[in-house]
Amino acid sequence: MALFSVEDLSVTFRRRGHTTTAVRGVSFAVDPGRTLALVGESGSGKSVSLLAATGLLPGRATVRGAARYRGTDLTRLSPSRLRRIRGRRIGFVFQDPLSNLHPLRTIGAQIGEAITAHERVGRAALRRRVLDLLGEVGIRDAGRRIDDYPNHFSGGMRQRAMIAMAIALNPDLIVADEPTTALDVTVQASILKLLRRLQESHGTALIFVSHDLAVVSEIADDVVVMRDGEVVETAPVERITTDPRHEYTRELLDAARRGAAPTRAPEVPAPPAAGKAPLLRATALHMTYRRPGRKGAVTALTDVSFDVREGEIVGLVGESGSGKSTIGRIVAGLARPTAGSVALRGEVCNEPGRGPVRLGRSLRTAIQVVFQDPYGSLNPRRTVAATLADPFVVNTDLPAAEIRARVEELVRRVELPASVLGRYPAQLSGGQRQRVAIARAVALRPSLVVADEPVSALDITTQAQIVALIRRLRAELGTSFLFISHDLGMVAGLCDRVVVLNRGRIVEQGPVGRVFDDPRDPCTRELLDSIPGRVARV
Repeated sequence: MALFSVEDLSVTFRRRGHTTTAVRGVSFAVDPGRTLALVGESGSGKSVSLLAATGLLPGRATVRGAARYRGTDLTRLSPSRLRRIRGRRIGFVFQDPLSNLHPLRTIGAQIGEAITAHERVGRAALRRRVLDLLGEVGIRDAGRRIDDYPNHFSGGMRQRAMIAMAIALNPDLIVADEPTTALDVTVQASILKLLRRLQESHGTALIFVSHDLAVVSEIADDVVVMRDGEVVETAPVERITTDPRHEYTRELLDAARRGAAPTRAPEVPAPPAAGKAPLLRATALHMTYRRPGRKGAVTALTDVSFDVREGEIVGLVGESGSGKSTIGRIVAGLARPTAGSVALRGEVCNEPGRGPVRLGRSLRTAIQVVFQDPYGSLNPRRTVAATLADPFVVNTDLPAAEIRARVEELVRRVELPASVLGRYPAQLSGGQRQRVAIARAVALRPSLVVADEPVSALDITTQAQIVALIRRLRAELGTSFLFISHDLGMVAGLCDRVVVLNRGRIVEQGPVGRVFDDPRDPCTRELLDSIPGRVARV
C-alpha cells in the first residue's frame, strides 16, 4: 500500500454564481522513501491538487475523490483530526518563505511552534531541539541565528528554516511546493542536496512540485505531468527525461534543455552602442548598514562600478546575498550608497547623504523598476486601469480622456486583453500581473528599467513570454534594462552584457557570450556548474 495516494480527485470553485473546475480526475501515489514530482505550468492544477488532498482549500471549493494517508481518506476527516496529521505526519515547505514566516517572530520561536502545536515540551528542551534542527538543515552558528528574525536571513536560509519546521516532528511525508523556484542556482542546488540528504536519513517520502523538468530530474524518482487540471503522463524520471510519450511532456523537456520555453521569441539585436557615452554609470559604489541589536556594520557592496549603454540589456547575476538587489535599489534611487555615485547621462542622480534620494521630475521618470513579486508591488484594492493611470496622473497634466487612451495603449503594448482593465490583481495570473507591472514601468517611456528578478516566480512558458516582451519593448522604445536574475540561461538568452557579483564585489563582467563560454573567475564557473538538471545538458 502506498504511503499517500490521490484517487480520481476533482476540484471545483464557486465564485459569484459561477463554477470553475480546476482539477479533473487526478490520481497519483508515493511510497515511503520515494520522491514523486508534480510538473506543469502555472494553472495546471499541481498545487490545487495537493491543497485539496490535505484539506487546505477555502470553503468555496468542492473536492471529490479520495486522498489516502496510510489508508485513511483525509477528505473525510474532521478539521481537528486533519490538524493532528498535518504538521506531525505531513510536513509542508512552500515556495515563498518570506510570506510564510511571521516577520515579527524569531526563527527559533516559529520552528518551536511547529513542535509545541503537537507536543508538550519544556522551554530548555525545546530550544535544544530547535538548535539541533537548525544545525541539521545547515544554518551555521545556530546558537546566534536562532533569535534572528526572517528579514535577517537570506532567501536560501529562510527556505532552510522552513524545511526545519517541516521535519521538526520527523513526518512520514514532506510536501515541497516550488521550494527552489525563486532561489539562485547555487542555493537551489544546496536545497535539493539538503532535501535528498534528509530524505535518506529520515526515510521520508517527498512530493516535489515544480514547473521545471531540469530541477525535477535532479531529485525525483517518479514524475506526474499535469496540464489544464489533468494528468497527461506518469512515469519514472528516467523514462520521462529520455522517452516522453505526451507532446506536452516533450515541450517541457525541450524547454528544460534550452533553458527557455517551447515557444521562444526570435532574437532582437541590440542597437549599436559603440562610441556612445553610457546612459548610466555606477562608480565605486560601497554600501554598509547596521542591523538592530548587532555590533559592527555589514558590508553589502564594495567598489562596484559598471555602465549601461543606450538600448542595452545588462544582466546582473550572483548568489543570494551577493548585492544584486542592493545595486538595483541604489540605481533606482530607492537607497543611498555609503560611498560612490550613480549618474544618468552624466548627471549625478544618487550619491551618499541623509534622507531619501531627491530627484527632479525628469530623473524620477527616467528610471523605473519592475519587482520580483508583482502581487506584492500592485495595490490589491486598485483596478489595473487605475494602477496604469497613476504614472500619468502624478507626473503629467494630461486630461482624463487622453490618460484613458494611453492606458489602453499600454495594455495593448504588453499584449493583454482590454478586459483586464476592470480587474484587480487577485483576478489575474502571475504572468498577467507581471505584464501590468512592466506596463506601469514603461508608461512614461523611461530611459532605464531596473528589472529585479522579474520572472523568477513564473513558470518556464510565462518566463519566455515576459522575456520576449522585454526584447520587443527594447526594440520599440529603445529602453535600456538592468536585468537582475539568478537564472543564467535566461540572462544568456536576453542580455548583451553580464556583470557577475560575489559577496558584494564584481568578479567578472563582459559580453554574455564571452563570460559564459569562457568564464575566468571561479565564482562564474561555479554558477554555471550549478545549473540543475541532467536533461538541461543533453
